[in-house]
Amino acid sequence: MSRFRLLAVMPLLAVLCGCNFVVLDPSGDIAVQQRDLILISTGLMLLIIIPVMVLTALFAWRYRQSNTAAKYDPEWHHSTKLELVIWSAPLAIIICLGAITWMATHLLDPYRPLSRIASDRPLPANVKPLEVQVVALDWKWLFIYPEFGIATVNEMAAPVDRPVTFSLTSSSVMNSFFVPALAGQIYTMPGMETKLHAVINAPGYFRGFSANYSGAGFTFMQFAFKGLSHDDFDKWVAGVKAGKDGELSRAAYLELERPSEKVPVRYYPSVDPKLFNAIVNMCVEANKMCMADMMAIDAKGGQGLESARAVLPSYDKYARRGTVLGGEATYVVGVCSPEDLSAQAGSDRAPVAVGQRRVIGGPSAPVFTPISAPSAVPLPSLRTLSNS
Repeated sequence: MSRFRLLAVMPLLAVLCGCNFVVLDPSGDIAVQQRDLILISTGLMLLIIIPVMVLTALFAWRYRQSNTAAKYDPEWHHSTKLELVIWSAPLAIIICLGAITWMATHLLDPYRPLSRIASDRPLPANVKPLEVQVVALDWKWLFIYPEFGIATVNEMAAPVDRPVTFSLTSSSVMNSFFVPALAGQIYTMPGMETKLHAVINAPGYFRGFSANYSGAGFTFMQFAFKGLSHDDFDKWVAGVKAGKDGELSRAAYLELERPSEKVPVRYYPSVDPKLFNAIVNMCVEANKMCMADMMAIDAKGGQGLESARAVLPSYDKYARRGTVLGGEATYVVGVCSPEDLSAQAGSDRAPVAVGQRRVIGGPSAPVFTPISAPSAVPLPSLRTLSNS
């Protein structure tokens, strides 16, 4: 009978053979350290779990009703030795886990620059990390390489043994960037920039994906991560520069930002060098006030409750996702004082159209000075955006 049961289980074992244990067999040093942390923590906890499970079965067998040889002592209630074992062993393990957690929290901080390439190789003094700017879109991934002036969609590559510095943000909602073979996941949020430092130590093609639900197209929000030799990486960069998708300008990005699913790999041979900063500050649209400028206004005293009414519709996540909720999209161009309005009373200040949005201020409006100018420089009374 046992043989037939074994034969029945064999198909299940065949299915399990197809599992990919990439988390336990990664190819990047950061992921390896995180794997070791999982194994050490699991081993320490098993020091308690396994004896408890064994003793539970042993006590049930020893003190079963049919075992008349076992000592029966209904008045027993305390054992100092047993209490010491029960409390000291878990306490020691908790102390070990606490120490490991404290060290790993600092050593594996995603914002911490790498100090080594692998466990036996320190970071060379003259190495320059590869900078990659990551944008989580609906529902695809955008990768910008400022060092080469290129950008890709749903595919990225990195040379083996070269540190990579990721700068990450999101276009509309919170998301999570995760390449199990490279490092742990890191969240991306609109209007914010997060960091991740990692390195890939072996060539290969690996899977990256979104680890945080972000809407209808979440299932297909995946990308290919390529670990390449230095020569192959140079060839990959040359291939991207030969791409036919054209320049990733601000206008092209606004089209790419629209929600879409199952987007094929795209290569942009050139990219606006200020695009990522504009995405983080949520001011890709022409003449739209950046969040950095808003914060500068707040730092200088703010504008009161009226500013909340003016600014709130400017960064509505639903509008950025292409939905029909709400009225016509508007946004803040700049901030001016009553004196400036009086001085320009005779100028053309009728609303003009920029795309499908309306901008207050006519073509005769003066050239503005960024609000984010250093505090040591006296600001004019007319204040506007730095995104011109």
